[in-house]
Amino acid sequence: MNNPFSQRPVLKRFNAFVQALFALMLLVASTAYADTVLDPEVTTAVTQHQAVYADQAMVVTANPHASEAALAMLTAGGSAVDAAIAAQFVLTLVEPQSSGIGGGAFMLLYDQEQQQLLTFDGRETAPAAAKADRFLNDEGKPKRWIDALVGGQSVGVPGVVAMMAQAHERDGKLPWAKLIEPAIKLAENGFEVSPRLAGLLAKRYNPGLVKLEPAASYFYPDGEPLQAGQLLKNPQLAATMRIIAKHGSEAFYQGKLAEQLVSAVQQAAINPGDLTITDLAGYQPKRRAPLCAGYHQYQVCSMAPPSSGGIAVAQLMKLLEARDMSDLATGSVGAVHQFAQASRLAFADRNRYIGDPDFVKVPVNELLADSYIAERRQLIKANKDMGKAQAGHVMSAPRAAGVSPELPSTSHLSIVDGEGNAVSMTTSIEMAFGSGLMVNGFLLNNQLTDFSFSPSRDGTLVPNAVAAGKRPRSSMAPVMVFDQAGELELVVGSPGGSRIINYVAQTLIAVLDGKLDIQQAINMAKVTHRNDYLALEKGGWPQQTVEQLESMGYELQQRDLNSGLHGIQKVKQGWLGGADPRREGVALGLSK
Repeated sequence: MNNPFSQRPVLKRFNAFVQALFALMLLVASTAYADTVLDPEVTTAVTQHQAVYADQAMVVTANPHASEAALAMLTAGGSAVDAAIAAQFVLTLVEPQSSGIGGGAFMLLYDQEQQQLLTFDGRETAPAAAKADRFLNDEGKPKRWIDALVGGQSVGVPGVVAMMAQAHERDGKLPWAKLIEPAIKLAENGFEVSPRLAGLLAKRYNPGLVKLEPAASYFYPDGEPLQAGQLLKNPQLAATMRIIAKHGSEAFYQGKLAEQLVSAVQQAAINPGDLTITDLAGYQPKRRAPLCAGYHQYQVCSMAPPSSGGIAVAQLMKLLEARDMSDLATGSVGAVHQFAQASRLAFADRNRYIGDPDFVKVPVNELLADSYIAERRQLIKANKDMGKAQAGHVMSAPRAAGVSPELPSTSHLSIVDGEGNAVSMTTSIEMAFGSGLMVNGFLLNNQLTDFSFSPSRDGTLVPNAVAAGKRPRSSMAPVMVFDQAGELELVVGSPGGSRIINYVAQTLIAVLDGKLDIQQAINMAKVTHRNDYLALEKGGWPQQTVEQLESMGYELQQRDLNSGLHGIQKVKQGWLGGADPRREGVALGLSK
């Protein structure tokens, strides 16, 4: 049996005779609205979608336009990577609150012919001038997060364009310029503003968006938010994308576009930043080894650090492996309790040990070791909440837990092409509408606020402290699951800030243990625990369940949990696609 995680070159050809029809089923999500500044993308209604089936290829993205662009690339003979790139450029335009070329991403790429899994790190980096005290005030105390995110100081060097170019160089089949054509066309001709985008604008969550130009005029013409159904054009973004299409990714990091980006950051009216041309020109995406962990007969693979998502999902699931978790799919109190307790333990370790491995030692193997997992599992009591979990001891050097409020303004796409090659890619600009800074038609990220604002605690190192050139810790967890024969079974991921870890783990367990299909698992009422309080999705849980969990000692909140899960599941004769009804994503497939 070939090892799907070995490093070998790729040789792939797409079946040129796949039919160009992709009207299998369109999944349209319910409108999402926000109820709090610190968790802005939430919903109050969840419909029950049905899985989309196709026997050839499948794409699932956060917006119908992006899914159509991705499938058009597959129809033209493109690869899964080609489709992902086309989708990302379109998402920059139609879902600007969540991701775009002004942000970063993590990508898993599976090469079916070579049975090889690769990961690409397109996370943003801190400027060379960044220091550990970046987000401390004059009194040496952490700034309020809402005060730090707006403007230039929070902007990291965007990584997604360089990462996509790196993946395209290895696995692209269509010309780079062709991949950007759908986004250019939409930007020039206009698209209808979605209900979700309009709803978020109406709520005015990002304080910078209404204060900083040109974003204020673009999103709030005449001082009023864009309306759902309104035709929106972005000729400046179209011009930017034409330059990138013609001259390649280098045009984003060097030359006129780079100079204008740097000027926007340094001359920001709020919190001017220190990002430079040298920072942009020096950015390099990274190929990292995938993080894979056994779970029953499966291999669950995700991103390694600087993402904490992969290791936390793996640790959470391994903590539960000794218990029959099939009843999580039915929402049993016992399964929810076990899930919450394992999550407490995983988050405690995550907060203390995970950072950019190019700057700090991250004890990945120690945290996933069977002996350590068994030791931690003993802390889970059968019918009682353990309370605030403490990190385990896996290193001799002391570490302190940092605090960074990762926000759910992120997007995920899952793609499988006609040859069985797959992409799982999570992409983000962090806060809804990022830093509020807009340049050349796109928004810039505020990812540097994903660093810990406090560089140390009581003199002890925080591994996620700010440093020049460093990548901030993330919770993004694009995942692929392989069976015992090394065959691809699942492609899944989600937005959701630090709740991504719970959204993804719950979905995986519901499919692998509970035998739900991917859409049924995505539809499930959500449960999260970040070692703070137990959150149950509002309206999704019986009152009896709530009361039983409270009797176990849980601090419990029923609240909107706006996952944005997009997944693909292998079935005997093809693929099932599932899109989260809490957002606007759609699954589209190709069949013979």
